[in-house]
Amino acid sequence: MAVSEGSELSALLDRVPLLAGGPRTVEELPGGLTNRNYKVVVPGGAYVVRVQASDGALLAIDRDAEHASSLAAAAAGVGAPVHAYLPELGVLVVGYLPARAFTEADLLDAANLARVAEACRRLHAGPRFVRDFDMFEVQRRYLEIVRERGFRLPARYLDFLPDVERIRKCLAVRAEGTVPCNNDLLPGNILDDGERLWLIDYEYAGNNDPCFELGNIWSESALPPGHLEELVTAYHGRRLRHKIARARLLGLMSKYGWTLWAAIQDGANDRIAFDFWSWGMEKYERAVAEFTSRGLAGLLDEAARDD
Repeated sequence: MAVSEGSELSALLDRVPLLAGGPRTVEELPGGLTNRNYKVVVPGGAYVVRVQASDGALLAIDRDAEHASSLAAAAAGVGAPVHAYLPELGVLVVGYLPARAFTEADLLDAANLARVAEACRRLHAGPRFVRDFDMFEVQRRYLEIVRERGFRLPARYLDFLPDVERIRKCLAVRAEGTVPCNNDLLPGNILDDGERLWLIDYEYAGNNDPCFELGNIWSESALPPGHLEELVTAYHGRRLRHKIARARLLGLMSKYGWTLWAAIQDGANDRIAFDFWSWGMEKYERAVAEFTSRGLAGLLDEAARDD
């Protein structure tokens, strides 16, 4: 449904040459907590305009890197084409993909896991990104911000730091390099045009362990462990226990790290009406269950040894 542009949005769109000077319709798209997204249709075509809703500095969002990563993902054939970038306005314009966004129900359908794995392989085989992403470093940096600024920290959060160090050292034993990863594949960032999948939103993109990508997909949608096994197996073409364990451990780090993303948003962002704290606590509670489970030691053992 088309929406009224409003004077502020209208003035902004008029400063984008591709979208100015003619008739247009505008529709606000759902999703996005650090951006506002609009579908804009002009005589020349349909586009998605991403307007930053916060500067992203505390969250380590680099808009120039996001633009470069979006270009690389488009070159890999898995991201939307990039048409304009106006950093002074906080605007990125990409092509509109006539596709529907995945939901958690789509990822619960095991038939889709091979398709997701194939899309990830296409991205991971594409041009490298301009920066790296390591959740251990991101989590450490987020924790410094939370403590320095006096933001809320979940109960017992620091108790699990020794386990985090054990996981980091364990994963270093079989580290096999990094590939360009999206690092934020929520269901809504996976689009289905009926024939193939597309991956969108490269705010947190960076070269990373591919098992983080897979573990993060599993974690963000709270999928059963068996679904992660199927996803990792489809990605590698065969069942590898150490890769499955590695993805499980990085999925745990995903929950633990993104908890602090929510704590920072809860403490610093009063412009977006969203309950960041509850969103983060849901992840944290699942992380605590994994940290305190008897299965953690077994995952560490499997991740470090040959199949």
